Amino acid sequence: MVTEEMGAARAPGRPRSEKAEKAIVDAAIDMIAEGTGVAELSIEAIAARAGVGKTTIYRRWSNKEDLVVDALATLKAPIPVLDAASVRENVVRYLGSMQQETHHRRTRCIMNIALSESERYPHLAERFREIAIKPRREALRSVIQRGVDSGELRADVDVEVAMAALTGAMLFFTKWRDNEDDLPLDLPERIADQILTGLRP
Repeated sequence: MVTEEMGAARAPGRPRSEKAEKAIVDAAIDMIAEGTGVAELSIEAIAARAGVGKTTIYRRWSNKEDLVVDALATLKAPIPVLDAASVRENVVRYLGSMQQETHHRRTRCIMNIALSESERYPHLAERFREIAIKPRREALRSVIQRGVDSGELRADVDVEVAMAALTGAMLFFTKWRDNEDDLPLDLPERIADQILTGLRP
């Protein structure tokens, strides 16, 4: 369910309809997944597909950008629990979560929007970063920093560059690979082992 923290603007005193919200969010996601860009997306079309009136949508979201952000945020899998004893295991869990998100058409639309619409809709991109990207980035940053503090990783590791190297490698394979073949199941381990080798004492 979309929450107040995700940016939904509800009129005070009106009862929430979880069924209506789910129908609206699902309609927006399905249209985006089918190739409808944010520019072409309209509240009217979403309302028609969800089987609700436009006023039902506007009671919850002030504009389509806020609706799109909240809809996309529901697709992000929960941040994996990164409480393993080693940096490697935590990194593998994190990268494995990224890889899993590419297995479904709906979740792939997140990256399409993030890459193609950020300049045209900076407000959308910024809100999506705050809701869906920043918490995951902080989780990975904490893993790398703990490794530095414990001595598992070198004291001079550039944490930001290390994060970019790990996530960038996974994005390279999931987003820009040369074919549509299934990614190897051990890809998170391969990326972690290759990059962490250069970060250890």
